[in-house]
Amino acid sequence: MNIPIWPGSSSFHPGETPFGFYDNDLEFEKDADKVAKFCAQRLGYPIVDIELQDIQFYTAFEEAVTVYGNEIYAYKVRENYLSLEGADDTVDINEKIITPTLARIIAISEQYGVEAGSGGNVDWYDGMIDLEEGKQEYDLNEWADKNIPHYKKGDLQIMRVFFEATPAIVRYYDPFAGGGAAGGDISAGLDTFGFGAYSAAGLDFVLMPVNYTIATVQAIEFNDTVRRSNFSFEVHNNKLRIFPIPRNIAGGTYKSKLKIQYLLKSEEADAAFVDGNGRIKVISDVPYVNPIYSDINSVGRSWIFEYTLALCKEMLGYVRGKYSTVPIPGADVTLNQSDLITAATAEKEALIDRLRAYLDETSREKLLERRTQESDFLEKELGRVPFTIYIG
Repeated sequence: MNIPIWPGSSSFHPGETPFGFYDNDLEFEKDADKVAKFCAQRLGYPIVDIELQDIQFYTAFEEAVTVYGNEIYAYKVRENYLSLEGADDTVDINEKIITPTLARIIAISEQYGVEAGSGGNVDWYDGMIDLEEGKQEYDLNEWADKNIPHYKKGDLQIMRVFFEATPAIVRYYDPFAGGGAAGGDISAGLDTFGFGAYSAAGLDFVLMPVNYTIATVQAIEFNDTVRRSNFSFEVHNNKLRIFPIPRNIAGGTYKSKLKIQYLLKSEEADAAFVDGNGRIKVISDVPYVNPIYSDINSVGRSWIFEYTLALCKEMLGYVRGKYSTVPIPGADVTLNQSDLITAATAEKEALIDRLRAYLDETSREKLLERRTQESDFLEKELGRVPFTIYIG
């Protein structure tokens, strides 16, 4: 069968590429035949025949444009993925300028807010524990079984225990009895002067300087530290031990409650998963599409032409590899199949590496580093300029 090969010219028409990504782009249509001629001549035409057809040149041209776009967009995804994750996956991202945001960093840091009690994405719950006279240890797992609906064993995590001494300002007038005033009840006297409605701190603000209040509160706290059992607690494996041991010093029935705050570990684990329907979840969700060929500048097109040539060289090598030698009268002609494939592979790798290196040099990190260096050099240069000496 006599298969036609490259005749020396071609005429591109939409539909002659495998996918037709760029067939309706006027710039692509005009360049298709020029690229085919460029590649054929670089491969040796018309000195030697080129065993390719025009559609194979068009195929390589389309692939080269697509590879160029993929490399550009893969770089953009790497550079901006922290800002892209969670965004709408239908946005026309090809025509958008991406501004870095702190949204994902804040979302990632919410887990620290949960543990620190300063925010986060997991609810804290309040609970009240009935204290018993003389009982120092309390099993919070048992408490959770009785008081938390649908509680699962091991799901409790205690975040805060409100077991503290009475604030010193409450005992400001009588640090020993906890009420009244040293030397007798002064409520009648306060009412007489119109100060009965004021709290201790408010009354102190009216009658005494603030430094006096601070000194007195410190004296009460220091007295508690030296002469009384300090309030503290320990939590190990959700076993709560409190100090001092609850005592009934007022007589009658002992009634006291201890407030705790807790979260559920299952809810903390579930907070790691957010509904991603319609959102960018992985890099394959980033809605980049093939580039518009007419928007690619001369630098990009030059790379595309070279990559097209490498692809054509590779195809030609496989075509010539069908026959390693061709018999002619009195001798055999050895074809250069291996040389073509070896050279094409090396050229494609070199072109990809060159493009990636160029993109890395224009990354946000590299540009900021270069800007910093320029600023430092400029500062040094300006430092060598003589200063004007003013003589009045």
